[in-house]
Amino acid sequence: MKVNSSAKDQKISKPAGFISIDSAVKQNREQVVENHKTYLNAGLAMMLGLLNFDRQFVRAEGIYVWDSKGDKYLDFLGAYGALNTGHNHPRVLEALDRVKEMPNLLQASLGTVAGALARNLALITPGNLQRSFICNSGAEAVEGALKMARAASGRQKLIYCEGSFHGKTLGALAVTGRGKYQKAFQPLVPGCTSVPYGDLDALEYELKKEETAAFILEPVQGEGGIIIPPPGYLPEVRRLCSKYGTLLIIDEIQTGLGRTGKMFACQHDDVIPDIMCLAKSLGGGIMPAGAYITTDEIWKKAYGGMEKALLHTSTFGGNTWAAAAGIAALEIILEENLPEKARETGEYLLSGLTRLKEKYPLVKDVRGRGLMVGIEFNQPGGLAAKASFGLATKLSEEYLGSLVAGELMNKHRIITAYTLNNPNVIRLEPPLSVSKEQIDIVLQALEDIFATHKGFFSAAKAGAKSIIKSFIKK
Repeated sequence: MKVNSSAKDQKISKPAGFISIDSAVKQNREQVVENHKTYLNAGLAMMLGLLNFDRQFVRAEGIYVWDSKGDKYLDFLGAYGALNTGHNHPRVLEALDRVKEMPNLLQASLGTVAGALARNLALITPGNLQRSFICNSGAEAVEGALKMARAASGRQKLIYCEGSFHGKTLGALAVTGRGKYQKAFQPLVPGCTSVPYGDLDALEYELKKEETAAFILEPVQGEGGIIIPPPGYLPEVRRLCSKYGTLLIIDEIQTGLGRTGKMFACQHDDVIPDIMCLAKSLGGGIMPAGAYITTDEIWKKAYGGMEKALLHTSTFGGNTWAAAAGIAALEIILEENLPEKARETGEYLLSGLTRLKEKYPLVKDVRGRGLMVGIEFNQPGGLAAKASFGLATKLSEEYLGSLVAGELMNKHRIITAYTLNNPNVIRLEPPLSVSKEQIDIVLQALEDIFATHKGFFSAAKAGAKSIIKSFIKK
């Protein structure tokens, strides 16, 4: 076949406006916002801009981040629990440097570092959990766990809890307990049934039909508003699942690796799951990493032998850099005894928040375990009623937590956010090395907000109107 010489010699050049990495890191805030509004999620960019959350952060270390103006912030959001070891921990960066010349992606081989990470996970997880599948995110870990449960059990039905959050991919979304995130994507994966969190009678009613592959739950509901299960709930769940031949999947994606004061939250109740999901802080705050781990027996039922070895795979799962970050993260958590630090400083934080609750009626509840803490607010009287826009009542239900988070960010330079399934709750999930002195700064900032809440919520009403006007213009 003859090749046209002019086509053969034609060079591919960078298009006008192409941004190099050197230019990318030198962009200003306005350029970053414009890129997001034009090429990414415009609605999200608008939402963050309304609360002045569209700052440009340029440096991070430990619990601190700095914006492009040089202002310093305390990060009490912690990437929703992904920063147990803090921002840019030097030992994680050193681990990446150690493997930088190794092949990162090479499927026709057995990953050297991935095998070591899997061995370490088997050593630190409870009971006889042994075989891991390493992936890239929490949603992937949940997807894999659900697939494994169906393959190993021969059953199809899946049970999950109301108020739960397990991810936004189609399978994980099917077992996520908030209709807002499900409605646009229906029909979801069939055979999924919800029960109230903490309701053993409702759970047994479904389990005794003996058609359920797995019951998936969080040992503390994160996006549900930092909900602690009733005493004795998890052990009884374990007993019921065993009784009716249902696999128990415990989602430790947000609670795991020290966050709640133990290495895994299920260990507070001495409960051993059949399958455990991990992610977030497994990547050391730097690399995307997730995993699910199960027993040798369950693994062999699902994927044992060469015939079934390729039923569930991932191109990037277990890549060298992510596995190296995972090993370093586990070393840091163990050697720095971060679970115990989380227990001690978490008790200190909850104690301080409880004092604020007793003092200020605006605070409806404070709850948590370790450094996974939520503050729930009462609706301020008259805020919605006095607003002159019909949407204000509905909007205030989704707005109050973000108002407090906005005040913490804009006035006190403290980063937090509300929980997705309960927007009247803001979460406090700092790196596990946080000090009591840093916690005191947050407690004082919250007291300043609560002490002046009348003026604050007067401004909030105006803010709600501005948001409604912005939506109307769109």
